Amino acid sequence: MIRRGLIYFCMLIAMVIYSTIVFAAHPLITDDTGTQGKGKFQVEANCEFSYDKNREEGVKIKEIGWEIATIFSYGILDNIDIVLGMPYKWFRVEKDSELVAKERGISDLSLEVKWRFYEKDGFSFALKPGITFPTGEEEKGLGSGRPSFGLTFISTKEIGMWAFHLNAGYTRNGYKLREDKEANRKDIWHVSIASELEVIKNLKLVYDMGIERNSEKASNTHPAFILGGVIYSVSKNIDIDFGVKAGLNKPETDVAFLGGIAFRF
Repeated sequence: MIRRGLIYFCMLIAMVIYSTIVFAAHPLITDDTGTQGKGKFQVEANCEFSYDKNREEGVKIKEIGWEIATIFSYGILDNIDIVLGMPYKWFRVEKDSELVAKERGISDLSLEVKWRFYEKDGFSFALKPGITFPTGEEEKGLGSGRPSFGLTFISTKEIGMWAFHLNAGYTRNGYKLREDKEANRKDIWHVSIASELEVIKNLKLVYDMGIERNSEKASNTHPAFILGGVIYSVSKNIDIDFGVKAGLNKPETDVAFLGGIAFRF
């Protein structure tokens, strides 16, 4: 309890420091206020491998998962982007080394709009509303079966070689299956902070930390994570990245490895 309290306290202090405080990118979870510019595209191919192991009522449970996401961003105005996400998931679950679930397929499609409404003296603020469409099969655990809606407030600032980002978001989840409705909360909040440091030309070190309301009604311990990684710009229009995300408490996935590539044109 003491360790968990210290983690949350440190996160709250960091949020206060940076709330008055460019451009974050994969592998960061925290978004930035950056947009592509009118008429410009970005295509990202991101992947994640996750591993989680815990024990419930004397039973050892191991979950392994892969996710590959293709993300298309287009600047309809200099300060407004439309973003389409197309994820594909694969996972398996074992209990006491016995396979109990294994599925793969397309997950729920997402559509978001990022609007940077303020920019002055290095500060910028944006809003990002979004919706997910029930394209994944809920019976296989690949989707929710109902649309979900969300809104994220984004704050960013650059200071020399540093860039800082703050996100505060809310999501209203929809569920089709009765067992999902009974087991999961509909209203989810999320808060996270991130920073970037350009250590040498074209190479950035990135850091991310966040917490989100637990979607499971049976738990009041909210998943918290920490992430570190690198972003390397191969050229002006091509970035590659790698990151490692670790859980700070039991509800969060133990570890995840992230990698991606982005093309702008």
